[in-house]
Amino acid sequence: MATFVDRVVLHLSAGDGGHGCVSVRREKFKPLGGPDGGNGGHGGGITLVVDPQLHTLLDFHFHPHIKASNGTGGMGANRDGANGKDLVVYVPDGTVVQTPEGEVIADMIGEGTTFEVARGGRGGRGNASLANTRRKVPGFAELGEPGDTLEVVLELKSVADVGLVGFPSAGKSSLISVMSAAKPKIADYPFTTLVPNLGVVQAGDQTFTVADVPGLIPGAATGKGLGLEFLRHIERTSVLVHVLDAAAPEIERDPLADLDAIEKELAAYGGLEERPRLVVLNKIDIPDGRDLAEMVRPELEARGMPVYEVSAITREGLKELVYALGQAVAQHRLAKPAPEATRTVVRPRAVDEKGFTIEVDGEGVFVVRGAQVERWVRQTNFENDEAIGYLGDRLDRLGVEAALAKQGATAGSPVRIGDREFDWQPNTADYVSGPRGTDVRLEEVDTRPSAAARLAARKARRVRGDDELLHMAEDGTVSSVSMASKPVLVQDDEDDLTTAE
Repeated sequence: MATFVDRVVLHLSAGDGGHGCVSVRREKFKPLGGPDGGNGGHGGGITLVVDPQLHTLLDFHFHPHIKASNGTGGMGANRDGANGKDLVVYVPDGTVVQTPEGEVIADMIGEGTTFEVARGGRGGRGNASLANTRRKVPGFAELGEPGDTLEVVLELKSVADVGLVGFPSAGKSSLISVMSAAKPKIADYPFTTLVPNLGVVQAGDQTFTVADVPGLIPGAATGKGLGLEFLRHIERTSVLVHVLDAAAPEIERDPLADLDAIEKELAAYGGLEERPRLVVLNKIDIPDGRDLAEMVRPELEARGMPVYEVSAITREGLKELVYALGQAVAQHRLAKPAPEATRTVVRPRAVDEKGFTIEVDGEGVFVVRGAQVERWVRQTNFENDEAIGYLGDRLDRLGVEAALAKQGATAGSPVRIGDREFDWQPNTADYVSGPRGTDVRLEEVDTRPSAAARLAARKARRVRGDDELLHMAEDGTVSSVSMASKPVLVQDDEDDLTTAE
């Protein structure tokens, strides 16, 4: 199995923030201790750093899942949770960070270049940090914010000065093996080279790197063969070298046709039109190869390309080629602008982000988008009424409720913020302190009488009121007890007669 990997898909998970703590100080002989819940720790982030000692993405091929540590939760006695440890991931020089859709996120060039690819989640605030003059003892705390979770594609584009291109078995691997200390695999069959080979070449005072790009055949720029996988490695080269086989055994092939075919693929790939080019006619140690090289050399020079006849076996013409490459690389380096020092880019967290937008989707839901409001929703514990009321107050102060009303939202309209959807109820009153964890504005009005009220009603029905008792005066006038100045016992003669009988 090849030990060179130049494209991997990473699954990144930054650390989650720790939850804030809800705590009230309770200590003997110290009443009214107040809230003392600590804040949660921030989650660890993931940062990519260029390491020039790395030349392959092989480690990520076997370990594509990378996760940073979470922040710990806050505790009582105003103890904050520990922050998660930031994770530093080292990548080779020339690594391009992309989204799965192909959008470039960062181009990692130069030793020490850093890029924070996944940011850890914020830690939630404890109730000690949430206390104010109105909420003196909050019965809730903020939840920790989840860290970034994403997939990125890492592509390695070799940072080499000279790129060797040509058909399979043209002698590129043999050439780089005698020019440098590189030891590539060499054999007499096509597609021997399955991975790019890099070598360091010394030409007098000039030192430059050479990359052997394998697998270029007609159709390589459209995915045929191995060329599409490795054409990216010549994007950063200063000089392109066409290695042509002067002793090609195939009858239908000749050096000029090979050159035209490779140039066509380079043009199809794009971005290499202005790159300086040299032509190397290899394998002149073979008699037929030397004769063919002498035949095609005038036509190649007529195209304006410097031509060098070499033999990787006898090393004939190798010295002249090496010094010519060194001179071409030096000229290209002088023409380039002076390299700038790696700048440290500081991306502070947005703590006062006030921007938000409101739009209505096809289902009539009012969708509120904004970094701050979405973070507030993620950090709200929706099982706590006081926390929900606190979120409503924050949205009201930010102007979200006024903007919803301006957009035409009414009480009961569906509103979505982040991954939460709810029926909007405008704030109609200020917060009133109550038992911890409750908010009287969220209490539903219960029209059903309580058990005590129902018991009192039953007792009232069993007792007759004064207006229901009758009284008969001596003259036979019947009236209620409330109308009589003094109750009088009424004798029923009829009952007495009946009893006597």
